[in-house]
Amino acid sequence: MAYILAIESSCDETSASVCHDGEILSNIIATQKVHEQFGGVVPELASRAHMQNIVPVVDAAMKKAGIDIPSLDAIAFTQAPGLIGALLVGAEFAKSMALALGKPLISVHHMQAHVLANLINDPKPEFPFLCLTVSGGHTQIVECLSPYEMKVIGQTIDDAAGEAFDKTAKILGLPYPGGPLIDKYAKGGNPLAYKFPEPKISGLDFSFSGLKTSILYFLQNAGESMVYKETFTADEATRKKFVAENLENICASVQQRIVSILLNKLKKAVTETGITNVCIAGGVSANSGLRNGLTQMGEKHGWKTFIPPFEYCTDNAGMIAISAYYKFLRNDFEAMTVIPSARAEW
Repeated sequence: MAYILAIESSCDETSASVCHDGEILSNIIATQKVHEQFGGVVPELASRAHMQNIVPVVDAAMKKAGIDIPSLDAIAFTQAPGLIGALLVGAEFAKSMALALGKPLISVHHMQAHVLANLINDPKPEFPFLCLTVSGGHTQIVECLSPYEMKVIGQTIDDAAGEAFDKTAKILGLPYPGGPLIDKYAKGGNPLAYKFPEPKISGLDFSFSGLKTSILYFLQNAGESMVYKETFTADEATRKKFVAENLENICASVQQRIVSILLNKLKKAVTETGITNVCIAGGVSANSGLRNGLTQMGEKHGWKTFIPPFEYCTDNAGMIAISAYYKFLRNDFEAMTVIPSARAEW
Protein backbone atom coordinates (compact mmCIF):
# COMPACT_ATOMS: atom_id res chain seq x y z
CA MET A 1 0.00 0.00 0.00
CA ALA A 2 2.03 2.91 -1.27
CA TYR A 3 1.21 6.56 -1.80
CA ILE A 4 3.55 8.33 -4.22
CA LEU A 5 3.66 12.05 -4.94
CA ALA A 6 4.98 12.78 -8.45
CA ILE A 7 6.13 16.12 -9.88
CA GLU A 8 6.48 17.04 -13.56
CA SER A 9 8.28 20.23 -14.62
CA SER A 10 10.16 19.39 -17.81
CA CYS A 11 8.82 22.24 -19.98
CA ASP A 12 5.98 24.72 -19.50
CA GLU A 13 3.47 22.82 -17.41
CA THR A 14 3.76 22.44 -13.66
CA SER A 15 2.02 19.27 -12.57
CA ALA A 16 1.64 17.12 -9.47
CA SER A 17 -0.07 13.77 -9.04
CA VAL A 18 -0.73 11.32 -6.24
CA CYS A 19 -0.71 7.61 -7.04
CA HIS A 20 -1.92 4.81 -4.76
CA ASP A 21 -0.84 1.31 -5.77
CA GLY A 22 -1.02 2.16 -9.48
CA GLU A 23 -4.25 4.18 -9.26
CA ILE A 24 -4.03 7.88 -10.04
CA LEU A 25 -5.89 9.77 -7.32
CA SER A 26 -5.12 13.26 -8.58
CA ASN A 27 -3.43 14.89 -11.56
CA ILE A 28 -3.22 18.67 -11.29
CA ILE A 29 -1.73 20.72 -14.14
CA ALA A 30 -0.93 24.45 -14.21
CA THR A 31 -0.41 25.65 -17.77
CA GLN A 32 1.82 28.67 -18.26
CA LYS A 33 0.08 31.35 -20.34
CA VAL A 34 3.07 33.70 -20.31
CA HIS A 35 4.60 32.11 -23.43
CA GLU A 36 1.70 32.84 -25.78
CA GLN A 37 2.88 36.38 -26.56
CA PHE A 38 6.29 35.05 -27.63
CA GLY A 39 5.03 32.29 -29.94
CA GLY A 40 6.92 29.58 -28.05
CA VAL A 41 8.32 28.54 -24.68
CA VAL A 42 10.85 30.94 -23.15
CA PRO A 43 13.03 28.77 -20.84
CA GLU A 44 13.76 31.48 -18.24
CA LEU A 45 10.10 32.43 -17.94
CA ALA A 46 9.16 28.75 -17.69
CA SER A 47 11.52 28.28 -14.73
CA ARG A 48 10.10 31.31 -12.92
CA ALA A 49 6.53 30.15 -13.49
CA HIS A 50 7.38 26.70 -12.11
CA MET A 51 8.69 28.34 -8.94
CA GLN A 52 5.42 30.22 -8.56
CA ASN A 53 3.18 27.25 -9.35
CA ILE A 54 4.80 24.25 -7.70
CA VAL A 55 3.63 24.78 -4.10
CA PRO A 56 -0.06 25.46 -4.93
CA VAL A 57 -0.09 22.63 -7.51
CA VAL A 58 1.31 20.09 -5.04
CA ASP A 59 -1.10 21.32 -2.38
CA ALA A 60 -4.05 20.92 -4.76
CA ALA A 61 -2.92 17.39 -5.73
CA MET A 62 -2.65 16.32 -2.11
CA LYS A 63 -6.06 17.75 -1.24
CA LYS A 64 -7.76 16.14 -4.21
CA ALA A 65 -6.21 12.78 -3.32
CA GLY A 66 -7.50 13.19 0.22
CA ILE A 67 -4.26 12.39 2.04
CA ASP A 68 -1.81 14.32 4.19
CA ILE A 69 1.91 14.72 3.60
CA PRO A 70 3.05 12.25 6.32
CA SER A 71 1.08 9.50 4.53
CA LEU A 72 3.36 9.64 1.48
CA ASP A 73 5.68 6.70 0.92
CA ALA A 74 7.87 8.19 -1.83
CA ILE A 75 8.47 11.35 -3.85
CA ALA A 76 9.02 11.17 -7.61
CA PHE A 77 10.10 13.74 -10.17
CA THR A 78 11.00 14.12 -13.84
CA GLN A 79 14.79 13.82 -14.08
CA ALA A 80 15.22 14.10 -17.88
CA PRO A 81 14.90 15.17 -20.64
CA GLY A 82 13.62 18.74 -20.75
CA LEU A 83 14.55 22.37 -20.17
CA ILE A 84 17.29 22.28 -17.56
CA GLY A 85 16.04 25.26 -15.56
CA ALA A 86 12.51 23.89 -15.49
CA LEU A 87 13.73 20.43 -14.49
CA LEU A 88 15.80 21.90 -11.65
CA VAL A 89 12.73 23.43 -10.02
CA GLY A 90 10.89 20.10 -9.83
CA ALA A 91 13.98 18.10 -8.94
CA GLU A 92 15.08 20.33 -6.06
CA PHE A 93 11.55 20.57 -4.69
CA ALA A 94 11.19 16.78 -4.75
CA LYS A 95 14.62 16.21 -3.20
CA SER A 96 13.94 18.71 -0.41
CA MET A 97 10.58 17.15 0.33
CA ALA A 98 11.96 13.60 0.35
CA LEU A 99 14.83 14.63 2.60
CA ALA A 100 12.57 16.46 5.04
CA LEU A 101 10.16 13.52 5.27
CA GLY A 102 12.81 10.81 5.24
CA LYS A 103 11.09 9.18 2.23
CA PRO A 104 12.60 7.46 -0.82
CA LEU A 105 13.28 9.55 -3.94
CA ILE A 106 12.39 8.25 -7.41
CA SER A 107 13.64 9.76 -10.68
CA VAL A 108 11.65 9.26 -13.89
CA HIS A 109 12.57 9.51 -17.58
CA HIS A 110 10.02 11.82 -19.19
CA MET A 111 9.69 9.89 -22.47
CA GLN A 112 9.40 6.50 -20.75
CA ALA A 113 6.65 8.03 -18.65
CA HIS A 114 4.75 9.03 -21.80
CA VAL A 115 4.86 5.39 -22.90
CA LEU A 116 3.69 4.07 -19.53
CA ALA A 117 0.76 6.50 -19.51
CA ASN A 118 -0.97 3.72 -21.44
CA LEU A 119 -0.95 1.66 -18.23
CA ILE A 120 -2.96 4.16 -16.19
CA ASN A 121 -6.50 3.27 -17.29
CA ASP A 122 -8.20 0.10 -18.47
CA PRO A 123 -8.02 -1.43 -20.95
CA LYS A 124 -4.26 -1.69 -20.64
CA PRO A 125 -2.02 -3.13 -23.37
CA GLU A 126 -0.40 -6.49 -22.76
CA PHE A 127 3.35 -6.80 -23.12
CA PRO A 128 5.03 -6.71 -25.52
CA PHE A 129 3.61 -3.65 -27.23
CA LEU A 130 4.78 -0.95 -29.59
CA CYS A 131 4.30 2.71 -28.72
CA LEU A 132 4.45 5.59 -31.16
CA THR A 133 5.55 8.48 -28.96
CA VAL A 134 5.01 11.86 -30.58
CA SER A 135 5.59 15.28 -29.06
CA GLY A 136 7.01 18.71 -29.84
CA GLY A 137 10.54 17.49 -29.20
CA HIS A 138 10.44 13.75 -29.89
CA THR A 139 9.12 11.27 -32.43
CA GLN A 140 9.91 7.66 -31.60
CA ILE A 141 8.72 4.10 -31.98
CA VAL A 142 9.37 2.22 -28.76
CA GLU A 143 9.33 -1.54 -28.27
CA CYS A 144 8.09 -2.28 -24.75
CA LEU A 145 8.77 -5.70 -23.25
CA SER A 146 7.86 -4.73 -19.68
CA PRO A 147 7.59 -1.55 -17.58
CA TYR A 148 11.35 -1.87 -17.10
CA GLU A 149 12.43 -2.91 -20.60
CA MET A 150 11.96 -0.43 -23.43
CA LYS A 151 13.95 0.09 -26.60
CA VAL A 152 13.72 2.86 -29.19
CA ILE A 153 13.60 1.12 -32.59
CA GLY A 154 12.87 4.21 -34.67
CA GLN A 155 13.18 7.95 -34.18
CA THR A 156 13.38 11.23 -36.03
CA ILE A 157 16.74 12.08 -37.56
CA ASP A 158 15.99 15.81 -37.48
CA ASP A 159 12.74 17.52 -36.41
CA ALA A 160 9.84 16.12 -34.43
CA ALA A 161 6.28 15.77 -35.72
CA GLY A 162 4.99 18.16 -33.07
CA GLU A 163 7.47 20.78 -34.25
CA ALA A 164 6.20 20.35 -37.80
CA PHE A 165 2.67 21.08 -36.58
CA ASP A 166 3.73 24.10 -34.52
CA LYS A 167 6.01 25.61 -37.18
CA THR A 168 3.30 25.23 -39.81
CA ALA A 169 0.84 26.98 -37.54
CA LYS A 170 3.30 29.82 -37.00
CA ILE A 171 3.82 30.26 -40.75
CA LEU A 172 0.03 30.32 -41.17
CA GLY A 173 -0.17 33.11 -38.61
CA LEU A 174 -2.00 31.05 -35.99
CA PRO A 175 -1.38 31.85 -32.30
CA TYR A 176 0.73 29.65 -30.01
CA PRO A 177 0.25 26.79 -29.33
CA GLY A 178 -0.68 26.20 -32.94
CA GLY A 179 -0.76 22.40 -33.21
CA PRO A 180 -4.25 22.03 -31.70
CA LEU A 181 -5.51 24.81 -34.00
CA ILE A 182 -4.34 22.93 -37.08
CA ASP A 183 -6.30 19.94 -35.79
CA LYS A 184 -9.34 22.16 -35.28
CA TYR A 185 -9.29 23.70 -38.77
CA ALA A 186 -8.40 20.38 -40.41
CA LYS A 187 -11.78 18.97 -39.43
CA GLY A 188 -13.48 21.29 -41.92
CA GLY A 189 -11.03 20.78 -44.78
CA ASN A 190 -10.19 18.32 -47.54
CA PRO A 191 -7.09 16.28 -46.56
CA LEU A 192 -6.40 15.56 -50.24
CA ALA A 193 -6.57 19.16 -51.40
CA TYR A 194 -2.78 19.50 -51.48
CA LYS A 195 -0.31 16.62 -51.71
CA PHE A 196 2.74 17.34 -49.61
CA PRO A 197 5.73 14.98 -50.09
CA GLU A 198 6.48 12.00 -47.89
CA PRO A 199 10.20 11.69 -47.07
CA LYS A 200 11.98 8.57 -48.28
CA ILE A 201 13.82 7.53 -45.11
CA SER A 202 14.87 3.90 -44.83
CA GLY A 203 14.19 1.75 -41.79
CA LEU A 204 11.95 2.91 -38.99
CA ASP A 205 13.36 6.42 -38.62
CA PHE A 206 11.46 9.63 -39.39
CA SER A 207 12.29 12.96 -40.97
CA PHE A 208 10.19 16.12 -40.96
CA SER A 209 12.63 18.88 -41.94
CA GLY A 210 12.00 18.42 -45.68
CA LEU A 211 8.25 18.45 -45.17
CA LYS A 212 8.50 21.68 -43.18
CA THR A 213 10.51 23.25 -45.99
CA SER A 214 8.01 22.19 -48.66
CA ILE A 215 5.16 23.66 -46.58
CA LEU A 216 7.10 26.92 -46.18
CA TYR A 217 7.71 27.29 -49.93
CA PHE A 218 4.13 26.27 -50.70
CA LEU A 219 2.82 29.10 -48.53
CA GLN A 220 5.42 31.61 -49.69
CA ASN A 221 4.40 30.84 -53.28
CA ALA A 222 0.67 31.05 -52.42
CA GLY A 223 0.10 27.45 -53.46
CA GLU A 224 1.90 27.67 -56.80
CA SER A 225 4.93 25.54 -55.89
CA MET A 226 6.41 23.46 -53.07
CA VAL A 227 10.01 24.20 -54.06
CA TYR A 228 12.03 27.40 -53.94
CA LYS A 229 11.56 29.44 -57.10
CA GLU A 230 12.16 33.14 -56.87
CA THR A 231 9.80 33.93 -59.72
CA PHE A 232 6.94 32.21 -57.84
CA THR A 233 7.40 34.00 -54.52
CA ALA A 234 4.15 35.86 -53.86
CA ASP A 235 3.83 39.21 -52.13
CA GLU A 236 2.53 39.33 -48.57
CA ALA A 237 -0.99 40.36 -49.52
CA THR A 238 -1.31 37.47 -51.99
CA ARG A 239 0.01 34.96 -49.43
CA LYS A 240 -2.38 36.16 -46.73
CA LYS A 241 -5.31 36.01 -49.13
CA PHE A 242 -4.40 32.46 -50.17
CA VAL A 243 -4.11 31.30 -46.55
CA ALA A 244 -7.37 32.99 -45.52
CA GLU A 245 -9.31 31.41 -48.37
CA ASN A 246 -7.79 27.94 -48.02
CA LEU A 247 -6.92 27.63 -44.32
CA GLU A 248 -9.03 24.54 -43.62
CA ASN A 249 -7.78 22.66 -46.70
CA ILE A 250 -4.16 23.58 -45.92
CA CYS A 251 -4.48 22.38 -42.33
CA ALA A 252 -6.23 19.18 -43.38
CA SER A 253 -3.58 18.41 -46.01
CA VAL A 254 -0.66 19.11 -43.69
CA GLN A 255 -2.20 17.01 -40.92
CA GLN A 256 -2.96 14.16 -43.32
CA ARG A 257 0.66 14.02 -44.46
CA ILE A 258 2.16 14.15 -40.96
CA VAL A 259 -0.21 11.45 -39.75
CA SER A 260 0.44 9.25 -42.79
CA ILE A 261 4.20 9.49 -42.22
CA LEU A 262 3.75 8.41 -38.61
CA LEU A 263 1.34 5.56 -39.30
CA ASN A 264 3.23 4.19 -42.30
CA LYS A 265 6.35 3.80 -40.16
CA LEU A 266 4.32 2.29 -37.36
CA LYS A 267 2.82 -0.23 -39.79
CA LYS A 268 6.35 -1.15 -40.89
CA ALA A 269 7.39 -1.62 -37.25
CA VAL A 270 4.48 -4.00 -36.66
CA THR A 271 5.48 -6.00 -39.72
CA GLU A 272 9.13 -6.23 -38.66
CA THR A 273 8.52 -7.07 -34.99
CA GLY A 274 5.31 -9.08 -35.25
CA ILE A 275 3.93 -7.14 -32.27
CA THR A 276 0.27 -6.22 -32.79
CA ASN A 277 -0.46 -4.49 -29.48
CA VAL A 278 -0.01 -0.85 -30.51
CA CYS A 279 -0.21 2.38 -28.49
CA ILE A 280 0.38 6.07 -28.99
CA ALA A 281 1.64 8.61 -26.46
CA GLY A 282 2.93 12.17 -26.15
CA GLY A 283 1.35 15.54 -26.75
CA VAL A 284 0.62 14.91 -30.44
CA SER A 285 -1.32 11.76 -29.50
CA ALA A 286 -4.11 14.20 -28.59
CA ASN A 287 -4.44 15.01 -32.31
CA SER A 288 -7.77 13.72 -33.62
CA GLY A 289 -6.34 12.80 -37.01
CA LEU A 290 -3.70 10.58 -35.44
CA ARG A 291 -6.15 9.02 -32.97
CA ASN A 292 -8.67 8.23 -35.70
CA GLY A 293 -5.98 7.05 -38.08
CA LEU A 294 -4.54 4.61 -35.56
CA THR A 295 -7.99 3.23 -34.76
CA GLN A 296 -8.80 2.72 -38.44
CA MET A 297 -5.43 1.12 -39.20
CA GLY A 298 -5.82 -1.18 -36.21
CA GLU A 299 -9.24 -2.31 -37.38
CA LYS A 300 -7.93 -2.90 -40.89
CA HIS A 301 -4.92 -4.98 -39.84
CA GLY A 302 -6.28 -6.68 -36.73
CA TRP A 303 -4.19 -4.80 -34.18
CA LYS A 304 -5.17 -4.12 -30.60
CA THR A 305 -4.84 -0.35 -30.29
CA PHE A 306 -4.64 1.76 -27.15
CA ILE A 307 -4.96 5.53 -26.84
CA PRO A 308 -4.51 7.39 -23.52
CA PRO A 309 -7.17 9.85 -22.34
CA PHE A 310 -6.40 13.44 -23.32
CA GLU A 311 -5.25 14.43 -19.81
CA TYR A 312 -2.44 11.86 -19.98
CA CYS A 313 -1.27 12.80 -23.49
CA THR A 314 0.30 16.17 -22.81
CA ASP A 315 2.93 16.67 -20.11
CA ASN A 316 1.42 15.66 -16.78
CA ALA A 317 2.46 14.20 -13.44
CA GLY A 318 0.07 11.25 -13.70
CA MET A 319 2.41 9.56 -16.16
CA ILE A 320 5.35 10.32 -13.84
CA ALA A 321 3.44 8.75 -10.97
CA ILE A 322 2.63 5.51 -12.81
CA SER A 323 6.28 5.18 -13.87
CA ALA A 324 7.39 5.82 -10.28
CA TYR A 325 4.97 3.17 -9.03
CA TYR A 326 6.71 0.44 -11.04
CA LYS A 327 10.09 1.69 -9.83
CA PHE A 328 8.78 1.63 -6.25
CA LEU A 329 7.87 -2.03 -6.62
CA ARG A 330 11.54 -2.74 -7.34
CA ASN A 331 12.91 -0.41 -4.66
CA ASP A 332 14.55 1.54 -7.49
CA PHE A 333 15.37 4.70 -5.57
CA GLU A 334 17.77 7.59 -6.14
CA ALA A 335 20.41 9.15 -3.93
CA MET A 336 20.03 12.83 -3.03
CA THR A 337 23.00 13.56 -5.28
CA VAL A 338 20.94 12.88 -8.43
CA ILE A 339 20.82 15.81 -10.85
CA PRO A 340 18.45 16.57 -13.73
CA SER A 341 19.61 16.43 -17.34
CA ALA A 342 18.38 18.22 -20.46
CA ARG A 343 19.09 15.05 -22.46
CA ALA A 344 19.01 11.42 -21.41
CA GLU A 345 19.62 8.10 -23.08
CA TRP A 346 17.19 5.25 -22.67
